[in-house]
Amino acid sequence: MVACIGLMASGLMAEAGERYSKQKVAYHINYPGGKDDKAYLGALRNIQNHINAVGAENMEIKVVIHGNGIGLLQSAKANDKLQSNVANLKAQNVSFNVCANTLKGKKLSPEKDLYDVFEEDIVPSGVAELSHLQMQGYTYIKP
Repeated sequence: MVACIGLMASGLMAEAGERYSKQKVAYHINYPGGKDDKAYLGALRNIQNHINAVGAENMEIKVVIHGNGIGLLQSAKANDKLQSNVANLKAQNVSFNVCANTLKGKKLSPEKDLYDVFEEDIVPSGVAELSHLQMQGYTYIKP
C-alpha cells in the first residue's frame, strides 16, 4: 500500500513537472507579518510550493519587498524559521529585492537591521521594480 502511494505521488510530481514550462514570477510583499509572522511564513511557503510544482530549474523568481513588507527581513534576523525559509529559497536562486525608499523612510540599515540583504539586493523603488519586472514578462503574484 505504501509503495502504491509512493508511485502515485511520484507520478503526480512527474505530471506537474511536465505540465509547466519555464516561468518568471515577481512576488509582491508589502504587508505586515501578523502574529508570529504567519503571513510571511505563508507567503514563503507559497513560493516554495510554486517551486516544487514547476521545478527550480524552470523558475526565475524575484520577491519584491517594500513598505510594511520589510518586516519579513527584519523579523528574519531573530526568527529562525523565517531565516531558514529565506536561506532555502535563496539557495534555489530566488532573489529578494528590497526598496531603497523603504529603507530610507524607515531609517533601516541592511547590514544591521535586515537578514541577509546586500547592496545588490536593493532596488530604487519597490513599486517601480514591480512594474519594470512585469514589462520584462514576469507574472505578478501577491501571496
